Amino acid sequence: MKNASPEQRSTNSSSTAVVYAALIGDILVAISKVGAAIWTGSAAMTSEAIHSIVDTTNEILLLYGIHRSRQKPDTDHPFGHGRELYFWSFVVSLLIFALGAGFSIYEGIYRILYPTPIQSPVVSYIVLASAFLLEGGSWLYSLRQFRRAKGDLGFFKAFTLSKDPPSFMTLFEDSVALVGILIAAVATVAAVALRRPEFDGAGSIAIGLILAATSVFLARESKSLLMGEQAYPSIRNSILSLANTQSGCLSANGLFTVQLGPAQVVAMLSLEFSDVLLAPQIEEAVIELEKKVREKNPEIVALFVKPQTAKTFQDQRERALGEAPPEQNPSIPG
Repeated sequence: MKNASPEQRSTNSSSTAVVYAALIGDILVAISKVGAAIWTGSAAMTSEAIHSIVDTTNEILLLYGIHRSRQKPDTDHPFGHGRELYFWSFVVSLLIFALGAGFSIYEGIYRILYPTPIQSPVVSYIVLASAFLLEGGSWLYSLRQFRRAKGDLGFFKAFTLSKDPPSFMTLFEDSVALVGILIAAVATVAAVALRRPEFDGAGSIAIGLILAATSVFLARESKSLLMGEQAYPSIRNSILSLANTQSGCLSANGLFTVQLGPAQVVAMLSLEFSDVLLAPQIEEAVIELEKKVREKNPEIVALFVKPQTAKTFQDQRERALGEAPPEQNPSIPG
């Protein structure tokens, strides 16, 4: 993350551990909630059961995405498979909306229109309390790992800058799960104490709306990564600093980076070299620079260097961004 050290940026193993911890908790919670939903007939408990089943599925998909993203480059994917993780993270966000939020809202509306008293509410209380403890343990572990990775950034800034979806998705899912359990508990108590089963349905709708809002945020972040975000500022600054101090290089005109995965970056660098250098000397300088860049930033899977003057770089950039009129071919007199 921004201003993070290489050690803080390399969070692949910790992210995997976070997902496994969340998966174990979600499986245990899902089993207990499904049993309680069948036993009590509570709409809020049914929504929570579906929520936990969706969360369990999501963790499995994230683990599959992590596995696929670590595949070695091949002829069809010369830069590796890093974006597999971003794709499956986007799928996860859609599942939260389509299955979790959609079913919860539907179930809530149905129970308000056709209210049914909750059977054996004590069972719901016991299961919700147990689920809160299990989800709370997973949440604390996710929070500790995310705090370690974010450094001195604020939480929201760290979420938006993160290149590692599992690190923030599991924390979000666990947070929403805890809120959902509290809503289900309040709805159950209100439905039983006031003898108004409609509160049970209202609780299910509230859980669905929270899931919908969460899925929209996660989908937005995952889509941005899938389309291709630039690398962390610390990586970009490091590359430019090394380039500007490279022997034979007059100046670094500009740098473009694309994040392909949590630890995979492609960089394109425009450099202006001294006019006295011959082609073999420029090649040697580029090779030496690439070696320094990879040593300092192991995330770089490819570095492309284009020798050109600052004016040429600026003109091409302006044309690409539509800030300059296109070149006019001289008219040929007829």
